[in-house]
Amino acid sequence: MTAKDCIKGRRSIRSFTEQPIDHALLSEIIETASYAPSWKHTQITRYIAVEGELKDKIAECTSAYPRNGEIIAQAPMLVVVTYIKNRSGFERDGSYSTAKEGSWQMFDAGVAAQTFCLAAYEKGLGSVIMGIFDEAKAASLLNIPEEREIVALIPVGYPAEDPAAPRRKPVEELLSFME
Repeated sequence: MTAKDCIKGRRSIRSFTEQPIDHALLSEIIETASYAPSWKHTQITRYIAVEGELKDKIAECTSAYPRNGEIIAQAPMLVVVTYIKNRSGFERDGSYSTAKEGSWQMFDAGVAAQTFCLAAYEKGLGSVIMGIFDEAKAASLLNIPEEREIVALIPVGYPAEDPAAPRRKPVEELLSFME
């Protein structure tokens, strides 16, 4: 599979088979995802694989958008994406490196999350990146340390659906050239 095939073929999957994910396969996917670029190579992203009862408890943290809870509950695994705070976009003395201040943390975590999803797709797994959930409740259930923050929840599994690609905007709308 080429990079272009992977990027154009990956879809947000919201329905999974019951087949469990081998932990060695997940480790291989994380090893690939570790090559995602990051601010000054800070590599702030951390992943937590959640299964079983704890996964089901986290599914309950999505009352603002109940469909997310249903998707999490029927996925064989949930990957919680976190980052280490105050490194990406910061200088060693703790000051901001740019006017974007701490926004680079979310940017780096987003790049890492998408890299994870592409690596999972290349191995035959489906995923969907979720951002609507009760972060404080999920962090409490997972005992997330104060120096880390949850960015996204990613249900992962073998796809039980093959959704069509949504319409894309034309390149002329997305790209402009300047001299």
